[in-house]
Amino acid sequence: MLGSTFARRSVSTASLLLAGSAITASAGLQRVAAQDTAFDAKQHYIKRDHMVPMRDGVRLFTIVYEPRDTTRTYPILLVRTPYSIRPYEPDQYRRVLGPSQEFDREGYIFVFQDVRGKFRSEGEFEVMRPFKTTKRTPKDVDESSDTFDTIDWLLENLSRNNGRVGMWGVSYPGWQTVMGMMNAHPALKAASPQASPSDMFIGDDFHHNGAFRLMYAFSWLAGNARTRAGQTTASGTRFDYGTPDGYRFFMDAGAPARIDSLYFQGQVPAWNDFMRHPDYDEYWKAQNVLKDLGTVPADLPILNVAGWFDAEDFYGPMSIYYTLEKLHPKNRSILAVGPWLHGGWNSMPGDQLGNIKFGAPTSRHFQTEIQFPFFQCHLKDACAKTLAEATVFETGSNVWRTYDTWPPKTTSPRRLYFHANGKLSFDPPRSPGVDEYVHDPRKPVPFSAEVRTTQGHLWMIEDQRFAAMRPDVVVYESEPLTEDVTIAGPIIADLHASTSGTDADWVVKLIDVLPGDTPDNEPNPAGVRMGHFQMLLAGEVFRAKYRQSYEKPVPLVPGQATKVAFELRDRYHTFKKGHRIMVQVQSSWFPVIDRNPGVFTNIYHARPEHYRRTTQRIHRSPGRASHLVVHVLEPAREIVP
Repeated sequence: MLGSTFARRSVSTASLLLAGSAITASAGLQRVAAQDTAFDAKQHYIKRDHMVPMRDGVRLFTIVYEPRDTTRTYPILLVRTPYSIRPYEPDQYRRVLGPSQEFDREGYIFVFQDVRGKFRSEGEFEVMRPFKTTKRTPKDVDESSDTFDTIDWLLENLSRNNGRVGMWGVSYPGWQTVMGMMNAHPALKAASPQASPSDMFIGDDFHHNGAFRLMYAFSWLAGNARTRAGQTTASGTRFDYGTPDGYRFFMDAGAPARIDSLYFQGQVPAWNDFMRHPDYDEYWKAQNVLKDLGTVPADLPILNVAGWFDAEDFYGPMSIYYTLEKLHPKNRSILAVGPWLHGGWNSMPGDQLGNIKFGAPTSRHFQTEIQFPFFQCHLKDACAKTLAEATVFETGSNVWRTYDTWPPKTTSPRRLYFHANGKLSFDPPRSPGVDEYVHDPRKPVPFSAEVRTTQGHLWMIEDQRFAAMRPDVVVYESEPLTEDVTIAGPIIADLHASTSGTDADWVVKLIDVLPGDTPDNEPNPAGVRMGHFQMLLAGEVFRAKYRQSYEKPVPLVPGQATKVAFELRDRYHTFKKGHRIMVQVQSSWFPVIDRNPGVFTNIYHARPEHYRRTTQRIHRSPGRASHLVVHVLEPAREIVP
């Protein structure tokens, strides 16, 4: 939710906090922007600001960049964001006005708006303000109505518009785009929600399957959800952790509920809201956008965008796409997914992520071959090409491919079974067995080998050898593959597990193990050895007390084997011949996920004595065969020219 392109372009690192490595993101942004240094926006656009009134009287600060050429009309591209629409100074311009440089040269009316309660806009900011299906009075407002009112005002007051409006945004601005799609203004003719969250308890920023994403929630709320005294253009100061060691910082903080008294002192209301709602109650359900997508016009062209290695919002864009397909099978919604971190398709070249190379600048391919043609077609009738239903990047083989459905129709589910002695294969087990490890919440498994205070992004593709060596991580690995194996679509973990406690977290990771003779990258400043590199491909956590219901958690029975099934979400990847497939299972992923004490309790308010060592068992018998379900793609595939 945090790392929008607009945030990275216009908000300081202090406001972003979670944008991964600030240096990496900034450098990537400079590379992308440098591609069009010859274009000077000041020569071609006039900048004006306005206070746009909403139906309840609140005014939202809005900056408009209009083409100086008045001989023709232009469509409007609207962005609504809580991350600041800097620069506010009249004579200072954004380096890139549109989603990419092509839009600036082509000519659009670019509109940026501080959302209600942020920076120079009036009103009160509410994190993920719920959509109101019924609005009886002008006081019944939400982000959907604010978008509608904004578009209405723009059409009436910007004389050179052509009557068509497009919206786009990454992360929270992507969610704002989804809000604008609901009960959409008739002039909204194209929308591209990119990395939008959809459900903050099930799979996006603040929780995954009921497990609290401690590290992210802390830094995002600290930087973006503090109370304010009035309108401002400042981003605030970055939280001072007092140490570079986030693992130690959050261990010392203890249970999540202690955070407010230790650090926030009531200045971050949303944190205390979270602490009052540990389960999937109406507070979280109201924010779920999936239930409201029926209000999106079936004929609205939508470009959904996601990154395979997005640490914040991968569930969101995929679930929005899937829901729209189910609600309106004949809709105009399409999907694009590439090998990117959160928002990386608009902030870095996309040729490499961490130590993994993708062979080409995938971001430019998306920008020029998908995003730009999409808006050109629907806002200017310049339909130079027909976009596929799904344009997806196949990692491992490093090629773009197109499909008329996602997932592809030509896949077959296959099971990767856990075996004795850490073996993994497509053959089911023939004899009973279990694997056992001790989970100690006082020494949780770290999520990364890096020493850092914010989660960043590269851990989503990081070498997992640091975890494989721990006694509280169970490792299963295949023999070297004798042929390529390509998976496409959802990955499902189907565990049969038990614990000596009354609650547990299960973390499952799918990994591509490179051959031992894999050459090192050049250049290689960190000296990373790529032989037997364990590339994290997909990983997910499930809090076992929610195995029957997210609304009403129930304890585990100590020692009783229980089936726990959950998705590791979609992937499109080829495990190449000679590689190995690996699965790791563990019960902590700290501090990305808060610690499960092993005791059935309200974990937010857990006391020190609640955190106990527990013995975890993974069953791999014929009747209780723990495994992963992957969808293996048949060989015939279309390659994008």
